Amino acid sequence: MHAPLPRLLATLFALMLLAAQPARALNVKVHTFTLDNGMQVVVIPDHRAPVVTHMVWYRVGAADEPAGKTGLTHYLEHLLFKGTKKIKPGEFSKIVKRHGGNDNAFTSRDYTAYFQRIAKEHLPLVMELEADRIANLQLSEKDVKTELEVIKEERRMRTENDPRALFSERLYAALFTAHPYRRPVVGWMADVEHLTLADVMAHYRRFYTPANAIVVVAGDVTPEEVKKLAEKYYAPLKNTAPKTIRWRTPEPPPLTERRLTMRDPRVRQPTFQRLYVAPAYRTAKGKEAHALDVLAEALGGGTTSVLYRKLVVQEQVAAFAGAFYSGNDRDYGTFGIYAVPAPGTSPEKLEARIDATLREVLANGINEKRLTRTKNAMIASAIYALDSQFALARIFGSALTADSTIDSVLQWDERIATVSGEDMLAAARKVLKPANSVSGWLLPAPRKTASAAQATPAKAMPAARAPAKATSGEERKQ
Repeated sequence: MHAPLPRLLATLFALMLLAAQPARALNVKVHTFTLDNGMQVVVIPDHRAPVVTHMVWYRVGAADEPAGKTGLTHYLEHLLFKGTKKIKPGEFSKIVKRHGGNDNAFTSRDYTAYFQRIAKEHLPLVMELEADRIANLQLSEKDVKTELEVIKEERRMRTENDPRALFSERLYAALFTAHPYRRPVVGWMADVEHLTLADVMAHYRRFYTPANAIVVVAGDVTPEEVKKLAEKYYAPLKNTAPKTIRWRTPEPPPLTERRLTMRDPRVRQPTFQRLYVAPAYRTAKGKEAHALDVLAEALGGGTTSVLYRKLVVQEQVAAFAGAFYSGNDRDYGTFGIYAVPAPGTSPEKLEARIDATLREVLANGINEKRLTRTKNAMIASAIYALDSQFALARIFGSALTADSTIDSVLQWDERIATVSGEDMLAAARKVLKPANSVSGWLLPAPRKTASAAQATPAKAMPAARAPAKATSGEERKQ
């Protein structure tokens, strides 16, 4: 079941914040080396418990798919659990579980990642398993046809049966005109239905190759131990495709604001959301991305934020309101505003009050006291959030697959601390322009006005095969 939109957006923002935090805040040392075949290995020692988190990240996401093949990357992620010459279909996760560990995988617009959390003495085992499926995936027509039905049912259950998910999908399709971030990670159903074994294997050979992979190991290990194991299990792997430039069609300059109104009989409460195309951490100039991060937190990061205090507490026109900045994708970031009207408040009135509040911020900025409090809270939150082996591994894997650097992650807190009111105001005025946005309302509708596809729920997937809940827009395998 999907969380309500405000909670979902808060979760998305929290996950986004995690991916930008400084490991240095916990005095963590990060080591990296590259094998002869081009595979990068990152080691983050953490000796508090005799366990490790082992991740393999591939620089391929939904934005790297060929035209007409949306959903292919997510589909391949599922199929990586089918088997190899050595491992029978479905045995990979069972082997990890028998040794006391757990594993999973997730796909985003920019990357695909596989992980295991396990006792340190079993690190050689999981490295051997991952090395095997990098090189030796075996699939049959039966495998791909069976899993294709799982993927289709997943899309029905988690997108087509959820008006909030459909609304979000359409918002992003309207926000990006040309860039492939407009595609849903799970794919459009018309494309998914026609994916083939040949499509999957071509995608696998092109992207699942050592030079396109990053291994991250966080836990009770030393760099020397990991290097020895990596040389044994990963160094012998051969590249199956040349390294290519990761080209995506750039987004053209915006010409006009876009609007979307969606009505659905399953909706009980109107919801407003506005998205702006923003610089990503990798592409931003100077401290633009850090300033947007601080702006989002000050503007709508909680019950003491500007939007919440103004719209919910003082004017009482909203049941809740907030903002978020997601800047960790490779090419573009997203700045978002969301709100739900209070009982008796029309959508038009609430949106007008949101616009008035934004105009006030763009004219006057955020006061110094609030700015300082916000930055301190963000840095403190980073310290607590990074008290997790999995978070440490994920931070660096997601940054590196987006072509960012270890240093950019390690310097995050310093740059956040130096964001000034002028920095924040300049970033806000650059990004928060009407022509740069899509605004949408998700509204209730009488059942008779809904299409048959909206009104008819999909058949539930058997519980044992249902996918785990996605986070941060990613699709996961269970």
